[in-house]
Amino acid sequence: MTSGFRFAEWFRGSAPYIDKHRHRTLVVLIEGGVFDGDHLDTLVQDFALLHTLGVRVVVVFGVRERVARALAKSTIEAPLIDQRMVVSAEAMEVIESESNRARLALESRFSVGLPNSPMHGLDIHAVSGNLVMARPLGVRNGVDYLQAGEVRSVRADAIQQLLDSGMLVLMPPLGHSSTGEVFDLEATDIARSVAVALKADKLVLLGDAEGLIDASGELLRQLAPPEAQQIAIDRVGNPELARHLDAACAAARGGVGRAHLLSWRDSNALLGELFTRDGVGTMITQDSYEQLRLAERGDVGGMLELMKPLEEKGVLIHRSRERLESQIEDYRVIVRDGMTIACAALHRFDEAKMGELASLVVHPDYRNGERGELLLGEIEREARLRGYHTLFALTTHTSHWFLEHGFAPGTLNDLPKERGDGYNHARNSKILVKRLQEKGAA
Repeated sequence: MTSGFRFAEWFRGSAPYIDKHRHRTLVVLIEGGVFDGDHLDTLVQDFALLHTLGVRVVVVFGVRERVARALAKSTIEAPLIDQRMVVSAEAMEVIESESNRARLALESRFSVGLPNSPMHGLDIHAVSGNLVMARPLGVRNGVDYLQAGEVRSVRADAIQQLLDSGMLVLMPPLGHSSTGEVFDLEATDIARSVAVALKADKLVLLGDAEGLIDASGELLRQLAPPEAQQIAIDRVGNPELARHLDAACAAARGGVGRAHLLSWRDSNALLGELFTRDGVGTMITQDSYEQLRLAERGDVGGMLELMKPLEEKGVLIHRSRERLESQIEDYRVIVRDGMTIACAALHRFDEAKMGELASLVVHPDYRNGERGELLLGEIEREARLRGYHTLFALTTHTSHWFLEHGFAPGTLNDLPKERGDGYNHARNSKILVKRLQEKGAA
């Protein structure tokens, strides 16, 4: 497979996501480590691409690493207490200087237009301003943090006007007070506050870590805020990830559609997260990204696509669109970001108090996530609610799966009469039967 073919396939698959993100608001946090090496150039090119695709982009940038290096070269003391710096007037000058240098570095890259550069021909206006109002942290546990502050409010209307004018907005980790002072703010705090104030569709937090990892070392793809905050992380050893996790959960609870934890070290992370179905890092959302629900007529096209390969192999009998539409109330589907990835039906035989589990199909890319078990559990639950005592299935290829999930071999005599009369002896399907008991019954 050539690289050109792979790109074309990816680009075709990204079309729905390109359309979905057009005119949507994206707030992205980049930490100070991004400014080292070649990562910044790649990110700026990604931001430029998003901008040209109609995404409304706000970039919040941190300068922790730059400030730490600058202070280390000076004689200025700025102790770190509870992960916040005590910011003297002298330290504030260093922070302002590094923030301005970082902003200029970003602006200069958005201005590149040489014919041999990826930015050639793009006309991007990157702007910043006094868009965040701040207040001092004050004295906490006996420590006066001086010019260290926190977000008081965000000038959301002003940011919206800039975005409406086609601007790309840059936001340094600084805030201004009503008395004219400048305060050092947490970039993460700004990103979260801006995302919530703008009711952004997405908040992307680009840090050192690729996302949240479970106890076995596996990357966690999607979590709700309560689940995410149960994940054990080393808050002392990895304060950046802790800040990002807290911000993502707070943003999700505050109305931001989705928050993403990604690594800026992965040059494909941002576009991969936005323009592929499964994404790259960890997503935190209040909404269900993957939903099990009753099928609707609008799902029929996706169900036909799901069943087609198995029909061609003879695993399933052919079901026409008309048949699926007429039986749509029997079906349950699992939908992942608009795509039907699994389905199953409960065909009802009320008089016999029996149900048939049919058309249980899971997309090949999603067969490792126990979605078949999830559908089986839902079908069993409904069968019990209907007072059925037996669930049966007919299969030519997957009898072992059914046996592993509590079914036993059956005969024609175990089927309702009308189903037994319609049995296709040419297919010679195996009959599997499961006796249902009420939950909690012995």
